[in-house]
Amino acid sequence: MFKIPESILVMIYAGQQVLLLERAQPEGFWQSVTGSLEPGESWREAAVRELREETGFAAEGLVDTGVRNRFPIVPPWRERYAPEVAFNEERIFTLALPEPQVPQLRHQEHVNFAWLPAVEAARRTGSWTNRDAIYRHFGARLDAQQAAS
Repeated sequence: MFKIPESILVMIYAGQQVLLLERAQPEGFWQSVTGSLEPGESWREAAVRELREETGFAAEGLVDTGVRNRFPIVPPWRERYAPEVAFNEERIFTLALPEPQVPQLRHQEHVNFAWLPAVEAARRTGSWTNRDAIYRHFGARLDAQQAAS
């Protein structure tokens, strides 16, 4: 069964710290919570499910930012989609936590996690849409941090 070319990204943060997860494959690829919609699932339902599956966190305070991205599906993930599918649509959500928490990782999907200052998280993520989500949320604060470093 092929994946649906619609996905979510949930950027989790606590203050100025952003949670990134390291994927099992490809090795060294860091990102926020992500995942594809399942048949009949809404964008929000997918975000809540992926958040629970990838971190164990509750979705209390989950925000749909209204940001939508459309991008070509890259070769490492190409075989997961039907042959005629070339693009994916992604919607961005955020979740604010009062303080950093330890996620419950599913090691078949993610092998490590890190709470990073937003500017470092933006540098480390392997996804341009994830980087954009961090910059959109933290905006001028990141610019000031980068100028100081």
